[in-house]
Amino acid sequence: MKQAYSQNSNLSENNLMRVPSDHKKSNNSRMKSICKILAALLIICTVSCKKDLHETPIGIITEGVPPTHASVIYSVLSSYQLLSSTLNIIGEWGWDDGTVLRNDFILQDIASGDMQKKWNPDGDQAWMDQFSDFSFTASNAGINGQWSYDFDGISRSNSAISYLTDATLTTSLAFDEPTRKYLLGQVYFLRAFYYFDLVNLYGDIPLLLTPLKNFADAYGVAKSETKANVYIQISKDLDEAKTLLPDGKYSDATEKWRVSKGAVMALQAKVALYNQKWSEAISIITEMEGLNYYSLNANYFDNFRVEKEFVENEVIFAYDHQSLTTPRSGNGLCALAGWGFIAPTTNFISAFEANDPRLDYTVDVTSQNVYKFFGELNDNNKGNDDAPSNKIYIRWADVMLWKAEALNETGAFPEAIALINSVRQRARQTVTATGNIPPAGTLPDRNIASTDKAQIKDWLIQERRVELGFESQRFNDLKRWNLAKSFLSGLGKNFQDKNYLYPIPQGEIDKSGGSITQNPGY
Repeated sequence: MKQAYSQNSNLSENNLMRVPSDHKKSNNSRMKSICKILAALLIICTVSCKKDLHETPIGIITEGVPPTHASVIYSVLSSYQLLSSTLNIIGEWGWDDGTVLRNDFILQDIASGDMQKKWNPDGDQAWMDQFSDFSFTASNAGINGQWSYDFDGISRSNSAISYLTDATLTTSLAFDEPTRKYLLGQVYFLRAFYYFDLVNLYGDIPLLLTPLKNFADAYGVAKSETKANVYIQISKDLDEAKTLLPDGKYSDATEKWRVSKGAVMALQAKVALYNQKWSEAISIITEMEGLNYYSLNANYFDNFRVEKEFVENEVIFAYDHQSLTTPRSGNGLCALAGWGFIAPTTNFISAFEANDPRLDYTVDVTSQNVYKFFGELNDNNKGNDDAPSNKIYIRWADVMLWKAEALNETGAFPEAIALINSVRQRARQTVTATGNIPPAGTLPDRNIASTDKAQIKDWLIQERRVELGFESQRFNDLKRWNLAKSFLSGLGKNFQDKNYLYPIPQGEIDKSGGSITQNPGY
């Protein structure tokens, strides 16, 4: 079945999330009028990059021009792009609107107190510092940038879904049914992923499920939907995706970066966890365990090492950054590191227990190198705006700790502690970044006999912080545990109750004529 996907749909000929920028520019100009109404329309079916190619790109989809087999395939590939850390996907050095690259590291890692903007603080991009002290307003560039990236991803996914659910169209374009389902399952997942990010950042948001083609459409969706209803749609999309994607660790043997059934199940478990549906989360993860697709890598850094991409055991979903593609698709976060950005806070460093190898694999403080982003234990990718290191979104250690949390909440204390200890055991058995074995006594097991739910929760909180440091998980964790105010206030941050949600970008409220309402306190 997997070979049939590549052979029957020619996916291997259109197999990357890299598409000529002439396509991107034409779509961008076409949608400018709608952009002025709603952020969800800000960059529909568009990116903008400069390049020297001028021929008509494969996969172009233009209003009034019937889609082709290749353009439908491209619509799926394009839906992935907004997950990347590639520079200038939806702008040209748009620092003022936060669109130079995806802002997870700002809205999650800096806001959580784990990361600071630069090793040597200065006034460069001062809007980023406002996430460190919670002085941002609804006009902050980062607020706008993340909204723009996610809604652009949703818009692209909606376009792909509209094509792939049109039986007349797919029949006329000779899509065989396995290929159609395979492609459709991917974009259902991607739409759910973008909405999951948005609903946790902003709360009530517009819910767009079809492509927007005119002003009437734009005005019709310029209103907020409740968080609960957005979650219902997320679950519906994931249920659809699970039925459509093939079995197997990878949905395609040659394009392993594509959404897999395991990725769908993992996000289903995360949705259940975030909604405190503990038994449901446990059930989904137990089902995943039975598939035997994933396990902890023997070495912690193998999750991030470039040479191990898609040949290790743990990563469930990642964006596949690659060097030397046209247009570029590398990891732009490495470029920022070359400008002095991305540094740990003292509090983050002190959170690691003595001799924990994970600290030096995350960031080498002495050399000021963020190895987890570089994908190598050197500085070769420092300053490289086209680095090949992937962006990891979901991996098995994260899922194991979700299950440990759910088990603790349901009173299954020994089972919860055993999972926490498994993660600690892998860490202490990992050879250090300098090639040494951690000394005896490093990261000892937690007491398996404990029945103190609060103590076990504290162990879990600690383990998630150091295991998943700089992976854009911490701020959401602090918020859903209702610990953000107490923890960040303890660090001297001016976190207020309103900051459990970010403000809706003010420009989007203005464009909607007030039909999109601002979150309380902003």
